[in-house]
Amino acid sequence: MTDIGGVVTVSGVAGVATGLGALPVFVRARVTHRVYDAALGLAAGLMVAASVFGLIIPGMEEGTLSAVMTGLLLGGGGLLAGNYAIPHLHAQYREWLPEGGATGDDAADAAADDREVTLRKALLIGGAITLHNAPEGLAIGVAFASGLEEVALVLAVVIGLQNVPDGFAFAVPMADTGMSNLRVLWYTTLSGVVPQVVASVFGFLLVGFASGLFPVASGFAAGAMLAVVFRELIPSSHGHGHADAATGAFLVGFVLLVVVDAVVVV
Repeated sequence: MTDIGGVVTVSGVAGVATGLGALPVFVRARVTHRVYDAALGLAAGLMVAASVFGLIIPGMEEGTLSAVMTGLLLGGGGLLAGNYAIPHLHAQYREWLPEGGATGDDAADAAADDREVTLRKALLIGGAITLHNAPEGLAIGVAFASGLEEVALVLAVVIGLQNVPDGFAFAVPMADTGMSNLRVLWYTTLSGVVPQVVASVFGFLLVGFASGLFPVASGFAAGAMLAVVFRELIPSSHGHGHADAATGAFLVGFVLLVVVDAVVVV
């Protein structure tokens, strides 16, 4: 069975992928609203496929349908409760290109934000990302501790893929707060690494006290991810005139995850 060092390494690598999504802030003149909406759609497709093929189905293979569905309802309900308790920032994205994008007034408004407001926005965004990533890390840790190394590695791969567009989706509004590019990259990376590593270690250790937790934990992570998709990603990717791009990216993300899952399992 994988030791705790391996759990930290695998979940940490998956978390670091979040930082890759922040790299476009260094070339922000090339980022359009269409790309932003498509990134949200891609993340949504990856998350839905990961929920079904990486969490729900393996959970049902290792446990009962009722255990997985109970975890799913708890995970989805917990995410919604967390959103209510922590009213994190749903930033209004502004295009970086001149046409139809940020204006001089936008720049003046951003410059007028003081440090306290900027830090508050960053903390709110960080809280949102933590809510999204912690259940995924929990599932990785529980899978490793349950002796399901193959399932855990598949989860790590698909979560890492999902973290890239997820990181982009959060890096863009974070950059709009006026932070430097390096700080945006640093905070985005930490937002993926810290919750996933901490949650994976917690899940790994938890199995030592109560075995057979993977079905419930996988359902919990799947419920939280599905709630994120329908509560945030899909609504945020529509209504700006790029719904077709977001929908197409959703399908690409879903197919990509299924292919990766099949290749890794084989």
